[in-house]
Amino acid sequence: MPGQVSLIEVPCLGDRLHGFAHPHDPHTRQLRALRAVASVEFFKGLIVLLAGFGVLSLVHRDAWDVAESFLEWLHISPETHYAQVFLNLADQVTDAKLWGVAVGALGYSALRFVESYGLWRERAWAEWLALISGAVYLPFEIYELARRPDWVRLVIFVVNLAVVLYMAYLRMQARARVESSYGTAD
Repeated sequence: MPGQVSLIEVPCLGDRLHGFAHPHDPHTRQLRALRAVASVEFFKGLIVLLAGFGVLSLVHRDAWDVAESFLEWLHISPETHYAQVFLNLADQVTDAKLWGVAVGALGYSALRFVESYGLWRERAWAEWLALISGAVYLPFEIYELARRPDWVRLVIFVVNLAVVLYMAYLRMQARARVESSYGTAD
């Protein structure tokens, strides 16, 4: 009828941008969890990349002077035992070692960025990558937690374990979907 406005269902802009359907939909919850993990991996990569640039800023500089300035900034006397250990380590730093650390940081960051992209886009290979790369750290985290227990180590371990278990759950769920769609060979 003229003058009458019909109501049509228009998806919310946020739904269209993020691909979320209903907030209680299992796929929506899974996507949010994957994107939360992807965000954590992205920020881990970003932090290590920035640290790598920090290491590169030390190339062609006297590491002893930088270490001594750092101790002074922290108000730590260079005469203490641990300060001397720190200064002796700084004295052994070479430009080649700094470049090696920076290249390692770049490689680690690239891996985290690729993993983050894949998880954000719900790629199976990224779930495998997150599962394997997270599981590699578990024995070291358990060792450190047993050696020197504190809340930080515990939280890191629990979060990493949760990510590994969740990725294993997703991969088992995907396998079950494939098997149910093709049937099992007896």
